[in-house]
Amino acid sequence: MENLTRRNFFKMAGTVAVGLAASQFTSFKSALAQAPVIGSTDFTHTADINGSYAKVYFTKHIDAQHLIKLYDLINEGIYGKVAIKLHTGEQHGPNILPRDMVQAFQAHVPNSNIVETNTLYVGDRDTTEKHRETLRVNGWMFCPVDIMDEDGTAMLPVRGGMHLKEISVGKNMLNYDSMVVLTHFKGHPRGGFGGSMKNLAIGCADGQIGKRMVHGVGQVLPKTSAEWPGEERFMENMADSAKGTIDYFGKHIVYLNVMRRMSVDCDCTGTSAAEPTIPDIGILASTDLLDIDQASVDLVYAQPERYRHDLVERIESRKGLRQLSAMRELKMGNDKYKLISID
Repeated sequence: MENLTRRNFFKMAGTVAVGLAASQFTSFKSALAQAPVIGSTDFTHTADINGSYAKVYFTKHIDAQHLIKLYDLINEGIYGKVAIKLHTGEQHGPNILPRDMVQAFQAHVPNSNIVETNTLYVGDRDTTEKHRETLRVNGWMFCPVDIMDEDGTAMLPVRGGMHLKEISVGKNMLNYDSMVVLTHFKGHPRGGFGGSMKNLAIGCADGQIGKRMVHGVGQVLPKTSAEWPGEERFMENMADSAKGTIDYFGKHIVYLNVMRRMSVDCDCTGTSAAEPTIPDIGILASTDLLDIDQASVDLVYAQPERYRHDLVERIESRKGLRQLSAMRELKMGNDKYKLISID
């Protein structure tokens, strides 16, 4: 197998060179004139909507109190043994979610623990042994962390997928009744942006089989970026992969996007991540996967050009908006949403 380092993995993707104030939220609709309508449409300021719509709750306050308040608005379907899907990051990553906030949140969710999977690239988390050391270094020791592919893998069907008919996930995922997808929304070197869908699509796929399926690569990894599958195919594979997981959990899965420290780079890049140039925005919560990611992207586009430029450039240069349209085509969420502030 070709040895792929974290540095080379993201170098292949190319390089591109942090809340939302109340007044910004009020003018949200007018600012969105420049945002693309890709997966679902914002009806925040529309009195009458034909048909159903998804509720996406929002707060500009990024702390444990408000995170918990949002969760309590969407957690009706959460029961039993609960997996909190969190990107725990490479060692000393400067942008990962605050540990104190996550610790307070996890303590609020009964019978829960954090879940992760090993990585495909060679780095701090490609083996379970290295992954556990990275969890220790980064402070994720306040609750059990289940590395779901530590004991093997399992195949989930992907019903009506664009390319994948099944996806390999960490076997331990099947031990859970419910999942809370707690996501650090930010950019991504290959995906353009990483929201809840990416957290599921790559984060639940096991390190050596599922992640190869998502990236569309075989046993021997490509040596150059030109040899990796095109961006749109990658977005479609991610949507397929995420669909396998959301279909498995059904109504027992919810989503929280934390929009802070939004580098153009993923937490996979660790200390080499570019410094964020966009202000922190807030936290979103929903039971609808498509709409929480669409609303997050819309909030990025609603920022003044001088702040949003780098992140928008990263999203568009990687064709990241295809994540949203692919989810819409796969009927992974509602085509309408309202953003509801709890502030």
